[in-house]
Amino acid sequence: MTVAFLHTVTTLPAVFDELADELIPDVERFHLVDESLLINTRKAGALTQTTRSRVWRHLDSAVEAGADLVVVTCSSIGPAVDESSVHALRIDEPMADEAVRIGSRVGVLATLATTLGPTAQLIARKGEVTVVSHLCEGAFDALQAGDRDRHDELVGAGLSELAESVDVVVLAQASMARVTDALDSPVPILASPRLGMQRVAELVQESS
Repeated sequence: MTVAFLHTVTTLPAVFDELADELIPDVERFHLVDESLLINTRKAGALTQTTRSRVWRHLDSAVEAGADLVVVTCSSIGPAVDESSVHALRIDEPMADEAVRIGSRVGVLATLATTLGPTAQLIARKGEVTVVSHLCEGAFDALQAGDRDRHDELVGAGLSELAESVDVVVLAQASMARVTDALDSPVPILASPRLGMQRVAELVQESS
C-alpha cells in the first residue's frame, strides 16, 4: 500500500513522516505540498469552487502517482475531500469521532477562521453534540512569521477560555498539534495528526 499526503503548510511533511515512521514504518509514502490552496481559501474567506476543483486534481494526481490512500492534512479544504471519489481521509475525521465519543459539548479551537466552519460541521455530523468555537486571532500569522512563543501564548489563552464551557477541546489544525503537551487543560485536548495516523494504520492493516 502507498499513502500520499496533501499538505498546505510546508512544516507538516516532517510531522507526518515522524508519525509514519512510528505507526506505518513499512508503508511507502510521498507528499504533495500546495500552500496556495490555503492562501486562496484565506483570501476568499471560504473554500471556493475553484479551489475545490484544484484539490480534486491534486487527489487525482496522487492516485495517478501510485497512491492507494490520500491523507489531506488541511482542515480548511476538508469539505472538498468529502465530495471526491478518490480514496481519501480527512486528517481531522478520526479526531471528530473521538470528540463526540468523549462528550456532548465539543470545543473547537482554531487559529484560522476558514477552519472553524468545516471542523464544526464535521463534528456536528458525527453525533448529537453542541459545538462551541473559538478563534485565536493572530496566532497563525505569528507562527508563519516564526514567532512560536506568541502563537503558543494565543492558543493557550484561547484554550483557557474555551475549556470552561465544554467537555473536550479539539485543535482544528494539524499545525497546532505540537503545543498539545504544553497546554494545561481541565478537559481532554485532541489533535488530529496522531489520531489521523492511527486511523491510517488501521486502514493499512485492513488492506493487508
